[in-house]
Amino acid sequence: YEGRIDVALTDVIMPRMNGQQLAQRLASARPETTVVFMSGYTDDAIVRHGILRPGAQFLQKPFRLDAFLRKVREVLDG
Repeated sequence: YEGRIDVALTDVIMPRMNGQQLAQRLASARPETTVVFMSGYTDDAIVRHGILRPGAQFLQKPFRLDAFLRKVREVLDG
């Protein structure tokens, strides 16, 4: 995709590549892109185990559409 990507949504735990690895690749290729991570695990557990850095944009699953939209707006408004 040639256009600007402002926000990318990814799960934290995936096969073959985790969300943090994807975020690192995106940062190299698309430094303007903010990554929002999602997981069924709590953000505290994920940070405590070193899976995500403190302060990462995060949505805990399951989430409602309005929570998703608020998070995207928060990221875009930066």
